[in-house]
Amino acid sequence: MTLGQRMASRIEKNSLKKRLAYWLETHWVNPAYAGWLLGGLTLFFFGAATNTMAGWLYVISGVSCAILGFAAILPWRSLQELTLHRRPLEPVSAGENLTVEIEVENRSKHKKTLLQVRDMIPFVWGKPIQAAIEEIPENNTYRWVYSLPMQRRGIYRWHEVQVRSGTPLGLFWCRRSRHAPATAIVYPEVLPLTTCPLVDRMGAEDSFLVHSDRRFNMATEGITRTVRPYRIGDPTRLIHWRTSARYGELRVRELETATGGQELIVALDSTSSWDLEQFEQAAIAAASLFFYADRAQLNVRLWTAGSGLIHGNHQVLEALAATDAGEDAIAGEPPFLPLIWLTQNPHNLDRLPRGSRYVLWPRSQAETGTILANTNFPGIEILPDKPLQLQLQSALP
Repeated sequence: MTLGQRMASRIEKNSLKKRLAYWLETHWVNPAYAGWLLGGLTLFFFGAATNTMAGWLYVISGVSCAILGFAAILPWRSLQELTLHRRPLEPVSAGENLTVEIEVENRSKHKKTLLQVRDMIPFVWGKPIQAAIEEIPENNTYRWVYSLPMQRRGIYRWHEVQVRSGTPLGLFWCRRSRHAPATAIVYPEVLPLTTCPLVDRMGAEDSFLVHSDRRFNMATEGITRTVRPYRIGDPTRLIHWRTSARYGELRVRELETATGGQELIVALDSTSSWDLEQFEQAAIAAASLFFYADRAQLNVRLWTAGSGLIHGNHQVLEALAATDAGEDAIAGEPPFLPLIWLTQNPHNLDRLPRGSRYVLWPRSQAETGTILANTNFPGIEILPDKPLQLQLQSALP
């Protein structure tokens, strides 16, 4: 047998032992090393007693059997009448800490001692988190709080918390699972953009309402909201002569003004195949552009293939936390309106509605710089060696 075969055989045996020990621990009790040792000594003394017929050997083996029996029953009983409750998790953003709070309630009339609680968190976060509880008084609750750093956005779910005990002698271990469902929502990071020409110039070429206040100031006709006394600097064309003659002083009309009413759609191309790291950047960029436009008091909405057209801060953040690259087009095609299209696929840029912009993540260095020259829409290409925030704040070419 070669060295590799011997190592594989040893690994297989260790794995089988671990599975057997885990099965015993979760379905009944699993002997610890001291338990196996005491059990072996008990068999040895019992065998010696049957050979020698010595009464003191029978006593030793009988007492050892009684100790083993109590040590096997008490850990199982110590886990009875224990209930676990998990507090709802508050959503956090990537880069922040997620606070998890679990309450272990002892409903029995006896205190519970020497417990081990293990939260079976998603495997992408690492190993399960565990804590040791020295004592829970009768009819009392122990509150366990811990924090986890969140590095990546997403919606994470898990439901199992394990309680383990070897009390009082540590000869046997008993483990039981408790159902405690949890849902953690990790929002994408929102970059603090101070300027964004991609949004600021959105629709500037085609909009007829952006400078509506200026046009109303220059107008001589329109819907009159009220008539007020003349103030120095008011244009004379707005003087209402009939009312001025009636009151004996100059009166000026105030016309009804209209707001720009600009509508902006930030669309994430989530049906295409993406590089995972670049898709994470795209989700961050979508959130950052949305909140920048919202601060600019634009009528901004978000579109993804899974959520469709939505608005509202929390709804947008949850949709971006839940979206994945290559998801099914549940919401169909994006609306045929001017939008900011975030994509890694350069082949659909020419099909964008008029007045649109794009943010493109080139798949390779060979594509960098070639898309800008071959499309009719202005946009920016995200380079991997520059900070995303600086690129979103850069001027359009």
